Amino acid sequence: MATVYLGLGSNVDAERNLHLALDEIRRAYGEPRVSPVYCSAAIGFEGPDFLNLVVAVETEDSPEHIAERMESVHRLAGRRREDGRFVARPLDIDILLYDDLVRDIPPRLPRHDVLDYAFVLRPLADLAPDLVHPVTGRTLAAHWEKFDRDSQPLMRVEVDL
Repeated sequence: MATVYLGLGSNVDAERNLHLALDEIRRAYGEPRVSPVYCSAAIGFEGPDFLNLVVAVETEDSPEHIAERMESVHRLAGRRREDGRFVARPLDIDILLYDDLVRDIPPRLPRHDVLDYAFVLRPLADLAPDLVHPVTGRTLAAHWEKFDRDSQPLMRVEVDL
C-alpha cells in the first residue's frame, strides 16, 4: 500500500466542490486523513480566493490510475481543461506525493510545486510534518519553517468537510 497525498483546491462554489471531491475520494479510497482548510488569493490571475487542503489516502492504485480517477472527479465538478491553467476553477486535485516515488513521467512525482506554494506546503506540513521530501531529504515541517510566508498569505478557515 502506498500513502498518497492529494492537494485539493477550489474557487468556484468551493465548499460544495470540495465536498464532492472528498465524497469521491472516500468512495474510491476510504476515509482520508484531512488537513485544515486554508483560504488564499488566486495566483497568476485575478479571481476569487481559493479554499485549499491536502488529504492522505492509502492505496494500491498506480499514480496513473489515481490521476485518471481525479480527472473524472474534475469532470463531475464541471471543470473544463480547455479553459486554461490560470482561471477560476470549480475543482483542482493534484497528486503531490506518492510514497517516496520520484519520477519524470506524468504524473511527475513529487509534484514540482509542492515547495513553491504556501497553499500546498502549509496543509501538507500540517498533515505530515515529519514526512521527508523525497528529493530534498528535509521534512515538510522544515520546509514550511523556511518558507517566505509573507509572500503568500494564508488564512485558516473552518469548513465542515
